[in-house]
Amino acid sequence: MKYIGMPMGMWTLFSKSFEQNLVTVFGLDRYSAGTVKAKAKPKYKEIIAGLPEFEKADRFKMNIVNCALLAAFVLNMPERPDVERLTAYYAGSMMTLTMKWFCRKSGKSKFTKKDISSMKATGRLRVADRNPYSWNMEFLPYPDGSGYEARFTACGICTLMREMGLYDLVPAMCRLDYTIAEAGGTSDFFREYTLASGGPYCDCGYKKKREGR
Repeated sequence: MKYIGMPMGMWTLFSKSFEQNLVTVFGLDRYSAGTVKAKAKPKYKEIIAGLPEFEKADRFKMNIVNCALLAAFVLNMPERPDVERLTAYYAGSMMTLTMKWFCRKSGKSKFTKKDISSMKATGRLRVADRNPYSWNMEFLPYPDGSGYEARFTACGICTLMREMGLYDLVPAMCRLDYTIAEAGGTSDFFREYTLASGGPYCDCGYKKKREGR
């Protein structure tokens, strides 16, 4: 995968907050946080360069790019974080004002015909059959019309984090799904299983918020 384009854009958008939260969450001083960031950038570029180019219709490219960004910082932290603190770190680093705006904008189109059509198309692609760093997803609408479940049987984040020796930290990334749904403001997020915790699949359930909530 080329660094020019989305990977460079994600570094520009989020590297500052990833640096700041080294201070906020992990208590590093600003010099040490800056050192981690300086070391993380070439590592990030190295990880990106080792990934295949994603198919044009693959909607999950941003997910793997953000995973590479987190992995690059974690691999250069003075101490390996635990899942609990990394969960707080990742959420704080990702949920910038720009990201919150994006979530609200995306939330407005949740459950629209365009959204449903896009989810169905993604389910048919089965990109992970051709690219182990992407996802396979099944679209399962709820019979009562209250929303839908996106059920994942292959996860690119699991693949990459396992290769980086960080597989046990994947749950810190999984938790962001709840945060993003909450920021979107139009759906409640439900989950029973994740592949990273040994489940048969990752279920991402989205139910329409009731009026007045």
